[in-house]
Amino acid sequence: MRLFHTSDWHLGQNLHGQERDFEHSSFLDWLLRQLKQEQPDVLLIAGDIFDTVNPPVKAQEALYDFIVSAHEQQPLLTIVMIAGNHDSGARIELPAPLMRRLRTHALGRVLWLDDGQLDAERLLLPLPNASGAIGGWCLALPFLRPAEVTGAQLGDDYLKGIGQVHERLIAAAEAKREPGQALIAISHAHMAGGSISEDSERSLIIGNAEALPASLFGPSISYVALGHLHKPQKVNGEERIRYSGSPIPLSFSEIDYKHQILDVRLDGETLISVEPRLIPRAVHLQRLGPAPLAEILLQLRQLPDIDLLADEQRQPWLEVRVRLDEPQPDLRQQVETALQNKAVRLVRIAAEYAGNRTGDNSEDGAQLIELDQLSPQELFSRAWHDNYGSEVDEQTLKDFAVLLQDVQMETEQA
Repeated sequence: MRLFHTSDWHLGQNLHGQERDFEHSSFLDWLLRQLKQEQPDVLLIAGDIFDTVNPPVKAQEALYDFIVSAHEQQPLLTIVMIAGNHDSGARIELPAPLMRRLRTHALGRVLWLDDGQLDAERLLLPLPNASGAIGGWCLALPFLRPAEVTGAQLGDDYLKGIGQVHERLIAAAEAKREPGQALIAISHAHMAGGSISEDSERSLIIGNAEALPASLFGPSISYVALGHLHKPQKVNGEERIRYSGSPIPLSFSEIDYKHQILDVRLDGETLISVEPRLIPRAVHLQRLGPAPLAEILLQLRQLPDIDLLADEQRQPWLEVRVRLDEPQPDLRQQVETALQNKAVRLVRIAAEYAGNRTGDNSEDGAQLIELDQLSPQELFSRAWHDNYGSEVDEQTLKDFAVLLQDVQMETEQA
């Protein structure tokens, strides 16, 4: 059996206010060509399909157009997608009855039966191979929110609740499968030891509770397709537990990532190989600095001029980082003047001041940190320190985490 492992598409994402529709469209077109050429049995999409719980219509159209096109060109392809922490589980599942006709399974939530047992059947999906026989079973584990794995019957320990979900689902899968059938888990989570990017991955849960142990996936699981971390990587060096990473750089901290999908091959229950397939970058991200203003302006003037015959949509996104001794009220004007007729698109100017303060430039030079660079947890911690003059304690952070999750779930249901 052969699988393509992808994750973190983040359809509808903006880069400092600039739409990424062209880049996402380029990726989806490339993926369609790969599917047609290689004919895998299964496509896995491990969460964060959209960038927000209420994605723009264009982003939703892009997803469903892709699914229809993939089914039309490869009718026997099975697609499994799960909700990530950026997604609304309810929204992901809403068109599920229609998508099943396209051999696509959409799982957004875990549900519990009246007797307190996990509804494992809806999370266990048959994976037919090229001959039509069931070559394996997919254990679909969408992002597990605290409200879904804690409560009167499960207790208040988030990690323990997650462990129970995994144990019960794996036990159900082992009871269902026949000899020679592989168990493939797809999950959206932050595994302990995973390497995160600087500013584009939303923290899942405050404190150490967000990092899940790889031991949740025992040796009976042939392969674990993970989503959430944007950098492709193995977990603890294990060949069978992988993050495929995001298909495009979602922030300037991801410029050097080798964006890819993973081509996974199995022989029965045995994992044979995991090979990366590098994704062509439709639009490059370019960062200049940090350097003194005079040096930055010189570098800007040396950038290539606009080619009138070239596609403007492929011009690089540019971030400029300037090192200043004091605020420059006309900084943006100086930068934009130096960039006239240059084949780049400026999306951000950041200033670094004496004292190691870093942030986005404003006209008066007063704004030093962008709010979108800070997680809700970091904002809360800063506000606590400003008001009380001390670091926030762990229990208060956990209480804030619960409130934050409640707000996010209310947003999904709105």
